[in-house]
Amino acid sequence: MASHQQLLYHIVFSTKERRPLLREDDFRDGVWRYMAGVASNLQGHALRIGGYYDHAHLLLRIPAKIAVADFVRQLKANTSKHINEKRGSRLKFHWQDGYGAFTVSPSKVNAVSAYIDGQVEHHRKRTFQEEYLKMLADHEVDYDPKYLWE
Repeated sequence: MASHQQLLYHIVFSTKERRPLLREDDFRDGVWRYMAGVASNLQGHALRIGGYYDHAHLLLRIPAKIAVADFVRQLKANTSKHINEKRGSRLKFHWQDGYGAFTVSPSKVNAVSAYIDGQVEHHRKRTFQEEYLKMLADHEVDYDPKYLWE
């Protein structure tokens, strides 16, 4: 019998030190579009990408033959490199080292997509740190607070 799979992930990561480097709407939208292209080049599929001034949310289909850690590492590295080459500024763009990865049921795709689309409005009321802690709690993820924000 052949192998069949449908692996959907909600991936979340911030800019280095949660700096608000994605404030400009056009720039931020361009980063999301570029990420979608990188995901495709990695044989994944971006169903939705969005975020706020200091972080990104991605709803992705990642092929089973690529480890999630490798996929996210390549996605962030390629995106950072593109941003730094395009902008050429003295202040280099970097993503944080870590990330959150949460599995998504196909029945929740619309809800997660709407959540990602509503990030700008959402963050008028809640910080990234509050949002991320809630995600960890909702998904029952154990973590060491000492290493949470490095």
